[in-house]
Amino acid sequence: MKIGLDIDGVIYNTENSFRYKAELYDLLELNKKGTINNEFWAQHRYDWKEKQQKEFKQKYFLELSKNTPLIPGAKEVIEILKKDGHELIIITARGSFEIKEMKNVMEEKFFKDSLNFSKYYWAVQNKVEVCKNEKVDIMIDDSPIICKEMKQTRIKTLYFRDVNREKIEENEYLKEVNNWGEIYRYIYNWNMEEK
Repeated sequence: MKIGLDIDGVIYNTENSFRYKAELYDLLELNKKGTINNEFWAQHRYDWKEKQQKEFKQKYFLELSKNTPLIPGAKEVIEILKKDGHELIIITARGSFEIKEMKNVMEEKFFKDSLNFSKYYWAVQNKVEVCKNEKVDIMIDDSPIICKEMKQTRIKTLYFRDVNREKIEENEYLKEVNNWGEIYRYIYNWNMEEK
């Protein structure tokens, strides 16, 4: 099987790191009162001006990315999936936007953590298109926006949902997972069904 993987919030715990730092930035540096909405991206959850969003990204994204740990079980299950013969493809928006160095940081982390993948797609603006062109069997992502798009285009998707993320109705194309053990179970079962 070809398996597409997002990085942040799926392999590395960067989304939680961004969220906690955004809370501190909002309260301690901007002297504001906290979240305004329940947006997916940490920097969009507040009533920050564009300048404040950019400052937050520039000040914290690289630092947090360098120091954020793997999500528990990620490395072990990735190695099991490769041993099982699956092709693992990184499909990420990382490397786009204002901070192009985010790609380099992640490449260094992959090297340090002895993680390698079959292919890498950096700075992706349309993950559905990449999945279709690559003929990805399953995509794993933590963005509810991306997961809904995958579900609508009938690409099997595992929605790595954190507790504060939007709930999406499951069907044959979308399943919610909360840890890497569940990810392996779904992939194993889907693989068995196809044999």
